[in-house]
Amino acid sequence: MYASASNTFDFFAKTGNLALGSRLRRLSNQFTEDAKRVYALYNVELSPKWFPVYYVLSETNEMAITEIAQTIGHSHPSVSKIVKEMEKAGLVELNRGVEDGRKNTVKLSLKGRAVALNIQDQYLDVSEVVDELLSSTTNNLLRAIEDMEDLLSEKGFYRRVYERRKERESGQVEIIHYKPIHKEDFRSLNYQWIEQHFKVEQADRDSLDHPEEKILVPGGHIFMARYRGEIVGTCAMIKMSDDCYELAKMAVKESVKGLGIGWLLGKAVLDRARSLGAGKVYLESNTILKPAINLYRKLGFKRVANHETPYERCNIQMEVELK
Repeated sequence: MYASASNTFDFFAKTGNLALGSRLRRLSNQFTEDAKRVYALYNVELSPKWFPVYYVLSETNEMAITEIAQTIGHSHPSVSKIVKEMEKAGLVELNRGVEDGRKNTVKLSLKGRAVALNIQDQYLDVSEVVDELLSSTTNNLLRAIEDMEDLLSEKGFYRRVYERRKERESGQVEIIHYKPIHKEDFRSLNYQWIEQHFKVEQADRDSLDHPEEKILVPGGHIFMARYRGEIVGTCAMIKMSDDCYELAKMAVKESVKGLGIGWLLGKAVLDRARSLGAGKVYLESNTILKPAINLYRKLGFKRVANHETPYERCNIQMEVELK
């Protein structure tokens, strides 16, 4: 049994904008089914899905499939499939490129050109009906679709949802101060990422196994990232002088990458160093860690050289001026 129209509208009323895609698909299906009957009414042998390709070809002598795809905003495979169906129906002639199949050109056949004559009355009547429908609506549907297409061409729907999810989940991340109970988290998070990319060095063991003595007591600080009650990231700032701190030992659990936790930890270090009157923050890294290097650049770090380093893996040094 099919759901009644009232039940369908109740569903859309309850789901609201969550069902935008479903509602547009339902409207599209309704137009497509009626379009089939309209073509039959005017004795036009076209499938509704062929119309964009047919219309473009009716306006020109011959076009490459790639050009058609670009013109109507469809993929090359989609247009190729439509062209094959239209060729089978005798509506188009396909000139297959010898060297490059993607340069195949298409033109309407004599039968296709004959359709162009029969369809003119259909164009006229359909255009008037659409104008009538649009004038009877509170909002102009075509203009709204154009606006939506423009917005989605700037940034796709998936990307917008991805970023909104990231924004929401990032809001659940807390940056907290290190406490003795975090010693094992600080150690294990850092050992894990170092062993994934490099080898653990003595300088690592000194600070990771003895964070209080090597980082905190000399005037440094350690931040921990907590997400949904779990410690998932950490970053230290090591005092180099009264005017400079080193951003070090940043590590984020692999399962929560993409939530902007590294950015929040980096900002916490910069804000803390600035509040202590420091003029700059320094760091050491390796260029194979491209996401990390990009993060540092976004935080304002620039490449410097000629600093001594205890790490074999270090091949890039960066600083950011705070004053």
